[in-house]
Amino acid sequence: MRTSQRGRHAVAAGLAATALLATASCSGADTAATGGAPADAAKLKLTAETPAAKGHQDKANWLLEDEPDSLDLDTQGSSAGRVVLTNVCERLYQLKPDMTVKPFLAEKARTPDDRTLVLTVRDGVTFHDGSELTADDVLWSLERHADPDMEQADEFGNVRSMKKTGAREITIRFKAPDALFTKALAGDAGIVWNKEQVIAAGKEFGTPGQGDACSGPYTLESWKSGDSLTIEAYDTYWGTKPLTDRVTFRWASDSALVNALRTGAADGAYAESPNTASALRGAEGIDQYYGPSTASLVLIPTARGGLKDPQIRRALSLAIDRTGIARSGFGGLVQPWATPVGSGAWGYEKQRFAAAQRELDDVAPASPTADDLAEAKRLVKSAGAPTDPVVIGTDSSQGRTVVANAVRAALQRIGLKGQIKTVPTAQFEEFYSDPGARADIDVLVGDWYISKADPMGFYDNGLSDSSNNWVGFEDKTYDKLVHRALGTLDDKRRADLTLDVQRRFSDAAVWIPLAQVPSALVIDDRMTGPPASQSYLYYPWAARLGLKKG
Repeated sequence: MRTSQRGRHAVAAGLAATALLATASCSGADTAATGGAPADAAKLKLTAETPAAKGHQDKANWLLEDEPDSLDLDTQGSSAGRVVLTNVCERLYQLKPDMTVKPFLAEKARTPDDRTLVLTVRDGVTFHDGSELTADDVLWSLERHADPDMEQADEFGNVRSMKKTGAREITIRFKAPDALFTKALAGDAGIVWNKEQVIAAGKEFGTPGQGDACSGPYTLESWKSGDSLTIEAYDTYWGTKPLTDRVTFRWASDSALVNALRTGAADGAYAESPNTASALRGAEGIDQYYGPSTASLVLIPTARGGLKDPQIRRALSLAIDRTGIARSGFGGLVQPWATPVGSGAWGYEKQRFAAAQRELDDVAPASPTADDLAEAKRLVKSAGAPTDPVVIGTDSSQGRTVVANAVRAALQRIGLKGQIKTVPTAQFEEFYSDPGARADIDVLVGDWYISKADPMGFYDNGLSDSSNNWVGFEDKTYDKLVHRALGTLDDKRRADLTLDVQRRFSDAAVWIPLAQVPSALVIDDRMTGPPASQSYLYYPWAARLGLKKG
């Protein structure tokens, strides 16, 4: 989606590692993560890929934390469905394990001017029913994604027209230059459906018993509702054939998921719960890999009380012990972080973004120093300390509870009062979408990720008219810079603008970043191949799954 989007599950309950993407160039299982002792965040290895597989296998069993709601990602864009379907359905662009994008089903792309994108549809691709993938299918799929009732409609708000302009050519024209559109085409907005099959299935498309209408390395073999879902290698796939013939997905959570991995009943999972990583540390026969992700733990303030004043927000950011949060709440599996988006967002200009993140320690230190606390107290005094407690919204999960207590302690260190409001996890989700649900809180213990490997996919949340700008931040220069960056196609120039926007967002503490949350792959130590990065949500990871030995 155009705006930043959260996962189906709270990323605060997710797994994490520490090193910057820019410094993680080699692959390999993280030995610290399997040694049985609490993790040392500074020593965890963050890598986009795992070693290449060499051996073929007949089948693999994989775990999800939920059964998919639907395999029609236009109507139900859940993480569980995406983990499965990314192996079955291909996109016009592809998000690679290193979080960069390239043309894919669109074999070639050109921009004759900054408001026009011309896509050449790859020749020789067939859908799983054997029919040829055509430019008509591409255009129909794009129009379906753009339907206002569909999940990806907001990605097309800047599109003026989409037309077939050749036998294998689609031309898209924009109202204004759009730097993020091709990145959207590497996500769900770029899936190419088999037009005839989707139309024939009607409202039943994406449900158990229906075909997949796609062209990827795997085809949907069966979906037994409440039990399992199986994909099989597509015999006449146009690209490289998978090393694993069949992957069966089942779903479990908490202890059941851990037990299945520990006993060998399951071969792997992209873990979403820190309990999974903690429980499997030191487990025999299991490797863990950590990769770059756009996800982060954040505090999202509202305009209700004391945090509506930017000086108070800056003071709170200076006083928070991010290192303590990482150790106490997440077993060292998150990294204190000074921006509200993880390093997986650095799909270009990685070194510059890495350096800028480090330079923001002056507003979001990993551990507050005496000078930080003195400056925070000065800001509170300048603003006039609020007399009412700052109400912190959370649920009772371990990680969020630790964060909420750390926020209350930080407030106390600078002479303010904090009060924790705990709600059930199901109710907690309403804080994000319902202004009424957050009417009684001053700050939310939150989490966030974006679907695009570009920080500008996040910073539109600070626009004056953004529904995610809960604190009422208004800055005409900020708004102008964001819109300019979103329309700048040149990566270097867009990075210049993004770094300016990032500093303004951070100085105003529109949101308060706490930690980045990399992705985590837990896998049988006989196997290897899938990426460890967040690309697993959009990249055909199972096609690379195989045995370490040939």
